[in-house]
Amino acid sequence: MGAQTQNKKDVIIIGAGASGLLCAIECGKRGRSVLVLDHGERTGSKIRISGGGRSNFTNLNVTADHYFSNNLHFCKSALARFTPRDFLSLVEKHRIAYYEKEAGQIFCVKSSHDIIDMLEAECKNAGVETLLGCRVTDVKRDECFLVTTPGRVFSSMSLIIATGGLSYGKLGASGFGHDIARQFRIKVTQLRPALDPFVFAGEDQKVFKGLAGISLQAVVASGPKQFRGSILFTHRGLSGPAALQASLYWNPKEPLTIDLLPDTDVFEVFLSRRQSRMEMPNLLAQYLPRRFAQTWCDYQMIAKPLNETSDKELKELAQHLHAWKIIPKGVEGYETAEVTVGGVNTDELSSKTMEAKKVAGLYFIGEVVDVTGELGGYNLHWAWASGYAAGQYA
Repeated sequence: MGAQTQNKKDVIIIGAGASGLLCAIECGKRGRSVLVLDHGERTGSKIRISGGGRSNFTNLNVTADHYFSNNLHFCKSALARFTPRDFLSLVEKHRIAYYEKEAGQIFCVKSSHDIIDMLEAECKNAGVETLLGCRVTDVKRDECFLVTTPGRVFSSMSLIIATGGLSYGKLGASGFGHDIARQFRIKVTQLRPALDPFVFAGEDQKVFKGLAGISLQAVVASGPKQFRGSILFTHRGLSGPAALQASLYWNPKEPLTIDLLPDTDVFEVFLSRRQSRMEMPNLLAQYLPRRFAQTWCDYQMIAKPLNETSDKELKELAQHLHAWKIIPKGVEGYETAEVTVGGVNTDELSSKTMEAKKVAGLYFIGEVVDVTGELGGYNLHWAWASGYAAGQYA
């Protein structure tokens, strides 16, 4: 039996994640009849797992500088109109306890479920209808948008795509939103996984795979950006916050530059022990995890005591420790990536309303758009800000 009667709404939102729910609330507050559709069985899947289950739901330091896009100015308008303070006011209204962890990152004291419960309650108050476990099979536009699901067709004057990117396939992520854009001849930029662990190339993997589980503080530079924080050696390569951040700006086949001892002038340390018979791994073990120090010295073929090592060798070793260059084979991929870089080309959208310039009434918000935040609550804040922007107009 084919699709049945049309169900008319003012606004249909495809995607019951962070951006879709916030947008639904804003549309509903304006008296619009709103329907949210999602193929998943629950709302807010990514919110649920973010921040280790405590949802790093915003960052006090939100500015456009923390976002990656082909157009770095595009996100400024939405970010200016919905600030971290705006979202915190909503959180406080629902009496959700939160705290600042570090570098402006804001987390729930209890659980990410508090944020989801808050959004669901706000949707209910705004008269939003949500249909879960509801797969969209077709989208057409005639006088209005026609959205087909098994057994039903819904119509609306405004259609908002809030379907996210390709990361977290296990949560049901897909390229659906990009496909809709292409269907309406809206350009999509090149896509790639990011905030994702690096995979070492062959030789580096052989040398360093025995260090899996070791972490240390470092500065990782990728392209124009550098990030200070923890790096973690894995069986396949490098993870940890500083490495994940660098993956956002990394171009394949380009080197990463890692300062393994950012707070120490290593060459000065070497010179101060110039007459010592101490062997290099033992000296470095005072500053770095012992297993790493030993592997590093084996790798650099430094096995002599300090007093038998030339100044030139010491200088070279110090330079390598402050600027270790590696060219990763790649990143692990969408299954482990926290975000998708790229998406609906921002040149195709209004930065004020998130509406497609070519297709009246069609909006794209959240991760499906070519705006990607750094680690630390920036991506969820983009979801809120872009959802809010579209919610004022759809």
